[in-house]
Amino acid sequence: MTFRLYDTATREVHDFRPLEEGKVGIYVCGLTVQSEPHVGHVRSAVNFDVLRRWLSHTGHDVTFIRNVTDIDDKILAKAAEQGRPWFNLAYEMHGKLTAALASINVLPPTYEPGATGHVPEMLELIGTLIERGHAYAADDGSGDVYFDVRSWPAYGELTGQKVDDMEPAGDADPRGKRDPRDFALWKGFKKDAEPETAAWPSPYGPGRPGWHIECSAMAGKYLGQAFDIHGGGVDLRFPHHENEQAQSRAAGQAFASYWMHNAWITTAGEKMSKSLGNSLLVPSVLERVRGIELRFYMVSAHYRSTVEFSFEALDEAAVGFRRIETFLDKAGPADPDRTAEVPEAFAAAMDDDLGTPAAVAVVFDVVREGNRTTDPEALQTAAAQVRAMLGVLGLDPADPAWSTGGDDAALTAAVDALVAGLLEQRAEARAAKDFARADAIRDQIKNAGIEVEDTPTGPKWSISHGR
Repeated sequence: MTFRLYDTATREVHDFRPLEEGKVGIYVCGLTVQSEPHVGHVRSAVNFDVLRRWLSHTGHDVTFIRNVTDIDDKILAKAAEQGRPWFNLAYEMHGKLTAALASINVLPPTYEPGATGHVPEMLELIGTLIERGHAYAADDGSGDVYFDVRSWPAYGELTGQKVDDMEPAGDADPRGKRDPRDFALWKGFKKDAEPETAAWPSPYGPGRPGWHIECSAMAGKYLGQAFDIHGGGVDLRFPHHENEQAQSRAAGQAFASYWMHNAWITTAGEKMSKSLGNSLLVPSVLERVRGIELRFYMVSAHYRSTVEFSFEALDEAAVGFRRIETFLDKAGPADPDRTAEVPEAFAAAMDDDLGTPAAVAVVFDVVREGNRTTDPEALQTAAAQVRAMLGVLGLDPADPAWSTGGDDAALTAAVDALVAGLLEQRAEARAAKDFARADAIRDQIKNAGIEVEDTPTGPKWSISHGR
């Protein structure tokens, strides 16, 4: 069978043909680490993790790159609001992202480059674009450098738009632009508005890279001038991916052969986001369900289908997954000498543009047949097939990931909630001048091996290493 995928560049389904037989290069745009990840953030990571697992299962050697944007306007603004260094905020939020992805068994990428570690590659790419006549330094003394969209006739081909129909790019002051749709490749340092640590030397003066140039430079460094699949959330198609493709191809690179985009998780019909105030942080959700159940909820929907999030639907998915676990418990521990291929119907579903809903239906079909059989051999065969399918989906309960990183993250969330409750009780006792009760609560926390530190943003706890 041949894997078929919907290419969002051509808006057609294609037979997937890697550039090099047996090898696949995938680049996925990761998050801007400005805040804690919510369920909407991690959906993309889960979807492309399933893609990676399926291609690996079918015999491909996959190089999987997922970047982190660790310098950005939003990071600078958030850090300024909190009165902390921007790099401290980015570092902390990157750690929370890593923990959230581990809690739902997303495999670590082959490499996870950060934007701040690749400024030389970005400047080299900008220099190439200027030499080829596709970029220019603003003549207003700002130190900004822009991509000239009018110089590249194919600009807009990824999303099927014409330049004249596009809104002006809002990523920099328009005064230095030749065309309002030109987008920033380099942002000159604004001394009165930005910290000096957020600037790097360049031929155009101190500054920092624009968002779009970051991914082009990192994809080129780790996957070469041509690679197979570029992925990300559907909201990145324009302007981010449109601009990535334009600048990379204008620099003489073939760039991505196929584009894949996952749909949103919405709440009340709107994209889940921090700005809407309807985000659901991963640790909070894991207080209600296990990481494996949250992953099952996301995997059960097709990656191109919008998911309207509700706790009712999440709970239903969790109940459904527990039926699978009950069947596996009935079958007993897995026999290491018994292996199974995934059923043909499962493979056909996965090869049909990563059709996980149909693939999950096959899992339940095999579970149903396994529950009906009275033949121990048939039961073991069915269980082995179920485990093989769950392994492809990252949902095998026997995977050690569910007893390490995933459980650790859930345990941390649970402890955090318990400690927060105790600290609230202590604060209430102190406010009521019941100092004996306040001291007793403090000792209770300390005796549990937990240290509490008062910070400007509230109490923080950690495990005491002196116990």
